[in-house]
Amino acid sequence: MWPKLESRLERVALGEFPTPLERSPVLEAGLGSAVFLKRDDLSSPVYGGNKVRTLETLFGAALARGQREIVAVGAYGSNHAVASALHAPRVGLRSASILFPQPHSLAALENLRVSIAQTPRVSFAPHWSFIPPAIWLARRAGREVMAPGGATPVGALGYVSAGLELGLDFQRLGFELPRRVYVGIGSTCTTAGLLVGLWHAARLGLGFRSPPTLVAVRVTPWPVTSRFRVLSLAVRTSRLLAELAGDSSLALEGRDLSAGLTIDSSELGAGYGKPTERGLSAIEWFRRHQGFLLDTTYSAKSAAAFLRAARDRSDAPCVFWSTKSTAPLPDAAFEARELPSRVRRWLSVAGALERRGSAA
Repeated sequence: MWPKLESRLERVALGEFPTPLERSPVLEAGLGSAVFLKRDDLSSPVYGGNKVRTLETLFGAALARGQREIVAVGAYGSNHAVASALHAPRVGLRSASILFPQPHSLAALENLRVSIAQTPRVSFAPHWSFIPPAIWLARRAGREVMAPGGATPVGALGYVSAGLELGLDFQRLGFELPRRVYVGIGSTCTTAGLLVGLWHAARLGLGFRSPPTLVAVRVTPWPVTSRFRVLSLAVRTSRLLAELAGDSSLALEGRDLSAGLTIDSSELGAGYGKPTERGLSAIEWFRRHQGFLLDTTYSAKSAAAFLRAARDRSDAPCVFWSTKSTAPLPDAAFEARELPSRVRRWLSVAGALERRGSAA
């Protein structure tokens, strides 16, 4: 497609692509219109989800600079941190992470356990506000620190390819074209890359005649997920794409991209990491009817918005982008006594929630 890009983009192969695009007969039975699931949860049997595409370009860039350690930044339940811990050794990188507290949940507990057990060097910030100086100090010491969620133009390039892939999915399978694509928005990396990718898929005639509207469902609040931040990252990503491909026409303007973006705040609830009733209902619906699990922090909230839309005939056909890995997590053995006391307390409270859930 873009020969110069192939030769100039530094990346490593971590995932199994394309990921499946599935129809949902259960929803379609009551709608008379097509409903689709983009199964990025199956992007790798090691650890799937949306961060695999992002790490392919971020790891590639780090290795090209001669780095041998890479640092992820996120909350205790960060999928980005877990994905980094499990995938970095596959390409000869040591993983490290800087983590900050978040509300207790079973999904966050599982991820934190794996992050601690699988990451050679973990630092714990007492609050998210300590993260900017922690990143600055680590970079000053010469360490390769990824932005939270990998939200840089290099990281977002992984999801430009995902937007093209979705267009090719519809072209290959001959399905009715979607009006909207639903995805959770946290760090903005996935959303910004998809926005650019969907626009170029339509421009190239890959499945779409015009790009479907990307509905980014907030799981983190404004200003982290402000429209300005999303469009700024998308524009910078398109400019990097244009530079690497040697084609200035690939650089997009914010006003062009803005028309294809809707930011949905209706499922955020009490804030990041706080479960919602509609999110919990979405988890149960997907468990019962689709056979895979969502998490309360990210995918349940975007799924809740998607299910509402899917039941509204005026919004169909639509796509749910499944971002939470469904690969089994590895064993997570570690010495809790070696952790800071505040982390032990967090694990204890979350563990009590886990035990109550098991007894229910």
